[in-house]
Amino acid sequence: MDLEVTKAITDSWFLRLRDNLCFDVAIVGTGPSGLIAAIKIAEAGYKVSMFESKLAPGGGMWGGAMLFSSVAIQNEAVYLLDELDTPYERYNDNLVICDSVLATSALIYRAAKRGVLIHNGMSVEDVVFKDDRVSGVVVNWGPVVREGLHVDPLSFRAKIVVDATGHPCMISETVARKNNITLNTPTGKVCGERSLNAAEGETETVLNTKEIYPGLYVCGMAANGVFGSPRMGPIFGGMLLSGEKVAKQIIEELK
Repeated sequence: MDLEVTKAITDSWFLRLRDNLCFDVAIVGTGPSGLIAAIKIAEAGYKVSMFESKLAPGGGMWGGAMLFSSVAIQNEAVYLLDELDTPYERYNDNLVICDSVLATSALIYRAAKRGVLIHNGMSVEDVVFKDDRVSGVVVNWGPVVREGLHVDPLSFRAKIVVDATGHPCMISETVARKNNITLNTPTGKVCGERSLNAAEGETETVLNTKEIYPGLYVCGMAANGVFGSPRMGPIFGGMLLSGEKVAKQIIEELK
């Protein structure tokens, strides 16, 4: 029985891996913006893989604010909760409150249900850079990267890569640093996020969601980090709207 279980798992996993070495969109980071983007792109019929260095997808939405399992969503993004069939309560004229665990679970379930392949425990340490375009991702196991072990990575090819890594905007920083390129930002580099301003941060995370180099898009908090905008704290409507916006942009490009 033990060998049968091992064979079943490895046969299944390596078959999925082999069939997903090349795809349309690689999304690095599995927070709310990345998950919404993955859902929308997959629903449009495109092949999407997500990469999460930690064990559990979901990003910062799991923890709510200081581990209080409630998150705030402004009115403009409530329709996305409705699409996810996620219940919420009206707090005031501007905000609703929903359970952080329920909302995050709904996002992960919908993405997986739509055929998005989520690689958890897998870290993207570099990109494939070819013909002046970001053309894929270079990956290793999350624990290998965290331990600093000298283990060579593998690569996946993708038509488009999305940096949804949150505050560190790791993919954008790596691409700019290693290839000496000019990004579509005010400085041509990663500007770095500013201190918290919820109203400004929520607006700008959507405005900053765009392609910053051929083949490389940013969304969510990574967009604000790249463009030098404020962080916004435990309100997630802007994250959801950013994910939806980047999905629309990518779908239009893939057409």
